[in-house]
This record gives sequence, C-alpha cells and structure tokens, in this order.
Amino acid sequence: MYFPQQEYIDDSIDAHNPDLLRIHSIETLGTHDGPGIRMVVFVQGCQFRCLYCQNPDTLDIHGGSFLPIEELIEKALHQKSYFGKKGGITVSGGEPLLQREKLIHFFDRLHENGIHTCLDSNGRVLDSKTEQLLERTDLLLLDVKHINKEWHKKLTGLKNKTTLRVAEYRESTGKPMWLRYVLVPGWSDQEEYLHEWGRHFTSYKTIERVEIIPFHQLGKHKWEILGLEYQLADTLPPTAEEVNKAAEIFRLYFKNVKIK
Repeated sequence: MYFPQQEYIDDSIDAHNPDLLRIHSIETLGTHDGPGIRMVVFVQGCQFRCLYCQNPDTLDIHGGSFLPIEELIEKALHQKSYFGKKGGITVSGGEPLLQREKLIHFFDRLHENGIHTCLDSNGRVLDSKTEQLLERTDLLLLDVKHINKEWHKKLTGLKNKTTLRVAEYRESTGKPMWLRYVLVPGWSDQEEYLHEWGRHFTSYKTIERVEIIPFHQLGKHKWEILGLEYQLADTLPPTAEEVNKAAEIFRLYFKNVKIK
C-alpha cells in the first residue's frame, strides 16, 4: 500500500473543534462536481487508498488546515449570485463522511441561506450521523468504484460493503443521487462486472445520472512530489472505443449516462 492506512477515530477529526472543518482546498466556479456552477470544498482525510487517486495529498487525516464553518458560509454567500437555480456547494475530498457531524451543521447553515447542498462521497461510513447528514444533502454523488468486493479491495484497499449499504439507504429515503464510476483499463473495465454493476442498481428510482470518468495520468506528478510509488504509471487511459463500450453497457440499465 503506497500510503499506510490510518486508524480513524471520530474524536481525531470529527468531534474536536466542532466549528472548524479540516479542509484541503476550495474551488470556486466549479462545473464538474454536481449541477450548475458550484463552490467545491475539498476536505482532508480519506481511508480509501485508490491506486488512481488524483489527490494523494488529501489522504492524511492529520493534514490540511482548519477553517471556521462560518467563514465557509461567508464565502458561499459571496458566490451565491453565480449559483443560479442549479448551483450551490459541493463537499468533496478526501472523504467528507469522516467529518459528517460537522457537515450536518454546515449544511443546515447553507439551507438557512437557500443554498443547494451536494455531497461527493465514497460511502465509507454509515451510521446515525451519516443518515442525519444525508437528510440534509440535496444531492449525493456516490463513487461506486467496483461492484466486485475483491476487485474493489485491489483498487482501494477496502471492500465495497459499506458503499453499497449507503446507496441502499439513500434509495430508501427517496432523495436523489448520481453514481460515479472511474473506468481503469485492466482494473474496472471488465464487461461482466460492468453488467453486474448495472444490474445491481437498475431498479433504483433515485439515480438521476450515472457518470463514467475515464482514468487519466494527470495526478501522477503529485505522487512523485510526495515521494510515493504510483502503481498505475504504466496504465494507459482508456481509448474512446473502450469508454463508449462501457457507456453502451450502462445504457442498457440506466436512462442518463454521461461520460466526463
């Protein structure tokens, strides 16, 4: 494993300093993480160890910096005029669910100011706090990285049981979600598993969109800067034909499939 998995203790990142969010960075006028124009807050800390991680600098739960939630609210209000009817705030990562209790308060404050909330998550945690946060999440972007638990573990270091439970829970609430899938040649492009992925979710009523994200090498330099071994250095991005083939398979099961 290129970066050691860290034992996650609630008190270390979520419960302490309840008015401060541990973040990595903020993107303004984002258009790739949810509908419309959005302010994207990238939080720090993740337990997944995805071989293709674009931002390995967000993994360390002790990294990043603390920012007052009220300061984030002020930033959101300054940009609200750009959001229009569809835009808003997306919290991505890292993994936002590691700070779910703080995000409950953050999303409540956003709703008080009429701002749409979106959560981009790998579904690492499902408990009562996660459920409370999802109740306040207008749109969930759920990254389901592989349907097969063993391949999921090869890709991320962890199995997919909790991720699938989060999807099932979200479906039970009737609130909308988008599913995301990173297509990596030799790792997540097996046709039988693409069909299995589609069959698993095809009956879900809350899935408004499925996004295919083709693997790329744009984050490779970050691994090199951090002195980490990048195990997919020799893996080529999928060809247009390979991407379109995956999209054709998913379109057998979903009405709205987009290639990012």
